[in-house]
Amino acid sequence: MKKAVFQLDTLTCPSCIKRIETALSKTEGVTSVKVLFNLSKVKTEFNEGQISASGIEETLKKLGYPVLSQKVS
Repeated sequence: MKKAVFQLDTLTCPSCIKRIETALSKTEGVTSVKVLFNLSKVKTEFNEGQISASGIEETLKKLGYPVLSQKVS
């Protein structure tokens, strides 16, 4: 399992949390998602055999949330 933290542009409403968490939790290979609203960060854990950090970033972009940076561990 890999972990990644994505720094997003400022999140403007609490409904963003549900939208991001719902979409990513349905994404194959993503095992956990936590949105840190006040920090505009998304913490994920994923199976790198099924999806990459770049794949998660693409999903976030498609949802309308530009990724400013990512940290994978």
